[in-house]
Amino acid sequence: MPIEVRLLAVACLLGLVHIVAASASGLRQRGGLAWAASNREGKAPEVTGAAARLEKASKNFFETFPLFAALVLACAVIGRHNTAVIAGAYLYVIGRAAYLPIFAFGIPVMRTLAWGVSMLGILLVLWGLFLKILPFGG
Repeated sequence: MPIEVRLLAVACLLGLVHIVAASASGLRQRGGLAWAASNREGKAPEVTGAAARLEKASKNFFETFPLFAALVLACAVIGRHNTAVIAGAYLYVIGRAAYLPIFAFGIPVMRTLAWGVSMLGILLVLWGLFLKILPFGG
């Protein structure tokens, strides 16, 4: 199995961590297990602090993850296994793994840098996908 597909699996695990972190962090502010077990009709109570930041981090992860997943799977399907794809997959996973705790602790400049690393990763995977069809690709 190519390393970029393994990194996609790691990114899926990271997505689960995002879901659990976001839901668990705001549980007390929303009313605890009684609220969690309810039908949750109506708008969910707003959360603040780290819980709000973890929800935003989760939302941001799930905005970028489909692009990363689609690109990695496209590369796997056509057998595009090159340095750009591998480096991009590593950068995406490292950037997203760093993004969650950085955002939770409220470190704004570092958060933006981690996001930028993950976006660079997506762009590298995209570049690697097309390397063979570009006239100057390798």
